[in-house]
Amino acid sequence: MMRRLADGVREVRVPLTESWHQVDTWFQREIARPGIREQLREHLATLSPRRRTVLAARSRETTTHFAWCLLDEPEDPFSFWLHEYKPQRDWRPGYADSVHNHRYHFCTTVLSGAYRHERYDVTLDPVSGLITSAALRHSAQCEQGAAGVLLAEDYHRIPHAEDGTMTFLIKSRPVSEWSLSYDPPTGTSHRHVPVERRLGALLDRL
Repeated sequence: MMRRLADGVREVRVPLTESWHQVDTWFQREIARPGIREQLREHLATLSPRRRTVLAARSRETTTHFAWCLLDEPEDPFSFWLHEYKPQRDWRPGYADSVHNHRYHFCTTVLSGAYRHERYDVTLDPVSGLITSAALRHSAQCEQGAAGVLLAEDYHRIPHAEDGTMTFLIKSRPVSEWSLSYDPPTGTSHRHVPVERRLGALLDRL
């Protein structure tokens, strides 16, 4: 299934990081529709032991959800992910429930459950580049079947997700070296640099 979907994205013969809205058009037509959850369940149920091991090795845990990497071929400018949100009681204050952006563009659809999605306008400090303020622009309850697209320069927040919420995503490759987050109650902003980008700094410190 994943390879069939990947072939569909490969037919979008444009630089994906520059024309992500064309990917969204494909995503809305091919993914955000009834039956995709059942197809994903069948796909996972029929994986060989070796492919299950590869999937688990590429996946990771965040403060609010488990991010399962379903397909990530190095030669492709995209990857497919399944996000399994933790019960709200297990969330730790952190990334998803802060105002933040991402290093990549992505499209997503809700497979089960629901979450509250908020979009923000932010002000950046001209010297540090960190967020100094954030203003809520739009808020919506995203139910099963809802779909949307976010670009790397978009800022958003998921303050709440129902237990059992799962989403399916297609992500671009990173288009920036870091992302930002902002905690409105404290006014604190952070720059998030992935560990693989810090190898040079590690060598300098040794």
